Amino acid sequence: MSATAPHAGPSPIRRPLAAAALLTALVSLVFGLLLAGAGPASAHAALTGSDPADGAVVDTAPKEVTLSFSEAIAVGDDSIRVLDPSGKRADTDAEPKDLSEGSTVRYGVALHSGLPDGTYTVAWQAISADSHPISGAFTFSIGAPSDTTVALPSQEAGGGPVGVVYDIARYAAYGGFVLLVGGSAFVLVCWRGGATALPMQRLVVRGWLTLTAATLVMLLLRNPYTGSGKFADAFDLAGLQSVLDTKPGAALVSRLLLLGAAALFIAVLFGTYARREDEREKKDLTFGLAVGGGVVATGIAATWAMSEHASTGIQANIAMPVDVLHLLAVAAWLGGLASLLVALYRTPDIGSAAVRRFSAVAFGSVVVLAATGIYQSWRQVGSWSALTGTRYGQLLILKVALIAVLLAVAWFSRRWTGRLTDSAVASQDASEEEPESESEPESVSADPDPERAAQLARQRAALTATKKKRIRDADPQRSGLRRSVLAEAAVAVVLLAVTTMLTSTEPGRTEEEAAGGTPSASAPAAGGPVNLKMPFDTGGQNGQGTVRIDIEPGRTGSNDLHVWIDGSDGKPMDVPELKLALTLESKDIGPLPVVPDRLAEGHWSASAVQIPMAGDWKIDVTVRTSDIDQVTIDKNAKIG
Repeated sequence: MSATAPHAGPSPIRRPLAAAALLTALVSLVFGLLLAGAGPASAHAALTGSDPADGAVVDTAPKEVTLSFSEAIAVGDDSIRVLDPSGKRADTDAEPKDLSEGSTVRYGVALHSGLPDGTYTVAWQAISADSHPISGAFTFSIGAPSDTTVALPSQEAGGGPVGVVYDIARYAAYGGFVLLVGGSAFVLVCWRGGATALPMQRLVVRGWLTLTAATLVMLLLRNPYTGSGKFADAFDLAGLQSVLDTKPGAALVSRLLLLGAAALFIAVLFGTYARREDEREKKDLTFGLAVGGGVVATGIAATWAMSEHASTGIQANIAMPVDVLHLLAVAAWLGGLASLLVALYRTPDIGSAAVRRFSAVAFGSVVVLAATGIYQSWRQVGSWSALTGTRYGQLLILKVALIAVLLAVAWFSRRWTGRLTDSAVASQDASEEEPESESEPESVSADPDPERAAQLARQRAALTATKKKRIRDADPQRSGLRRSVLAEAAVAVVLLAVTTMLTSTEPGRTEEEAAGGTPSASAPAAGGPVNLKMPFDTGGQNGQGTVRIDIEPGRTGSNDLHVWIDGSDGKPMDVPELKLALTLESKDIGPLPVVPDRLAEGHWSASAVQIPMAGDWKIDVTVRTSDIDQVTIDKNAKIG
């Protein structure tokens, strides 16, 4: 239906062209903001580098293979596998070691010693922070390339038959949410009489059933979707338990609990509310249902926001509520459009007033969609090249084009709505002036038989409803509005499908960063977290290793300091004594001593470390590995 309010009331939305002009301005602003770029990758982790690199030929066998990613990932025991030319495991078959430093996400696996020359295959699989499984493979060679019996996997994580069913369930979940929330809002806000209409009840209930079934399917398939890809693992209790411990699993369970509350809402809406006749009581119940339903709808929308793109990357605290608003606006617009279509085709009672009210709701929804869409587009794309050169950007352009088409069709619906108003009034006047049929009784109440009187009353009501439906169905304005809304609904279905595809597509900002590679700097920009890596050698037995230091937030004032010590074998290493001191030589400040507390094997921490002023600070680290073996190392870092 039109995204503009009709010509009625003291302050109407005067023209549908106003909505089109507003959307045009907002779209222009979107593209302008895209040029601003800036910021790190926002969602959908991608491999940004490896050591050895893909296709590299090294002279000697490395002790480990490391992989760097654009954002945090979840890994398991077999997330990184290294296979020799014959297909045997060349790694130690241990869980990947977290080698992350500050904002750099890196994991590694140790290799067996004495590996022969040849081509080795690295296959990896993990789960991105936005819940999507990711995978890949590459090769490197020791000495010289050789033939290998290992075939690179052709199927990506989340693919195959399980992936197809899971994706279908995702599409169905969005569709069910739109019908459930949009249909309920349409009844409460636009057409309260629809609470007694059986077609409207069926629409909302089917939306609830679709969303509930799709959520259950996604919960059961989550384990094989992110792992083996086998349907049989859907009923693996251990796998299901591991899913429940993840963010996506918790979101799906929360959605099921909220759907239980939604079932109660539906029962009241189409039960008590539909039967209530007292206008004052009905008004109070309307307010209660609107508040309760709004809370439940917001909660259901939040289950997507907390587990997908909005929950990770830059400005996640802002992105999640923005995503919730975006989903609710989609449901109000497209779900209301579906409700209007059902009402126009299946019920004779909906009038022009309800159509006008939905027109105002649709306009408000479009404004919210445009505003939240601008922010989401900037966050997920960030540049012209990502907009035109990535699949995410191309889908985004298609989505904007579909919205433009939808508004163009809505303009015609708006014109039919204006004509429907006059036509409806004329039809009502004609119906009132038309003499009653001779077959109708002159007075039902005059019949002495109560049962016969009730039967005649029902017949008269049915005859009146049939007459009204016949008059309205013959109305060319109503028929024109039906066709126009049907065209809107067809475009809306495609728009919803494209929107769902966007949620499972790697954002353009991340894809560009992964393609260009992300160098890992040891010293970040001023004003950000400080990450240092310093090798040491005390000269004694087992006296070699590496010190890694993180200082956050890396500016003047109070900071948290973490220290990790790894031995020469790459494993966490405990030492009898560890001390640090900070000196700002240019201002003759320090040394300021820092004595961190041991948290775990090879890990120390100190909180509330005070940095009095910004500058190039020298960080001295004293490591003692035995009673007589000790060394002090230092490195400069810009803080503040």
